[in-house]
Amino acid sequence: MDSSSTRRRATRQKLYEAAVTLIAEQGFSATTVDEIAERAGVAKGTVYYNFKSKTELFEELLRHGVGLLTASLRTAADETAERDGTSVEALDAMIRAGLAFIDRYPAFTQLYVAELWRTNRAWQSTLLVVRQQAVAVVEKVLQEGIDGGELSREIDVPLTAAALVGMVLVAALDWQAFQPERSIDDVHSALSLLLHGRVGGGGPVPH
Repeated sequence: MDSSSTRRRATRQKLYEAAVTLIAEQGFSATTVDEIAERAGVAKGTVYYNFKSKTELFEELLRHGVGLLTASLRTAADETAERDGTSVEALDAMIRAGLAFIDRYPAFTQLYVAELWRTNRAWQSTLLVVRQQAVAVVEKVLQEGIDGGELSREIDVPLTAAALVGMVLVAALDWQAFQPERSIDDVHSALSLLLHGRVGGGGPVPH
C-alpha cells in the first residue's frame, strides 16, 4: 500500500472515531461536520474530501464498525474449526470475541444498537445489510452444527443466530453501563452458561 493510501486510511479512521464519539454523546442531528473535523484534528474540507456528506460518513461508519465485528466473529469461528472444535465451542468463542469487540468499541456499539431501532433513516438499508453479515456468520456455525448432528434440527437458525448476537450486544452494554466492576471473563462465563444450557443442550461448560 502506498503512503497516500495509508494516510487516507488513517484520516478516515480518525474521522470514524471522532464521529462515533460525538454522535453517541449528542445524537446525529446535533453533531456538525465542524465538530467532527475539530475532534479528529483535521480541516473541515478534509471531511468532505473523504465523504460527500455527514450522512455518507455515518453510513460508512456503520459499514466499517459492523465489518470489524463480523471479522472478529468469523476469526473466532475459523480458529475453533482449525483446532477441530465443536460448533458450540465456536459459538462460545464468538461470544467472547463479541464481548471483546464491544469492550474495545463501546461508543460504536451504543450507536449501532440505538440505530437498529430507529426507522426512516437514510442509512436504514445499509444497516440491515451489515447487520445480516454479522448474523450470517453465526447462522453458518449453527447450520454446520445441525448438519453434523451436533445440534438439534428443531433449532430455528435465523432467529437463534439473531438472538445470540442480540444477547451479546445487550448484555455487554448492560455490563458496561450498570456492572462495570465485572471482568470480561465473568460476563463471558455467564453468557456461556446460557449458550450451553439452551443451544448446546446442557452438560458441563468447558473451561
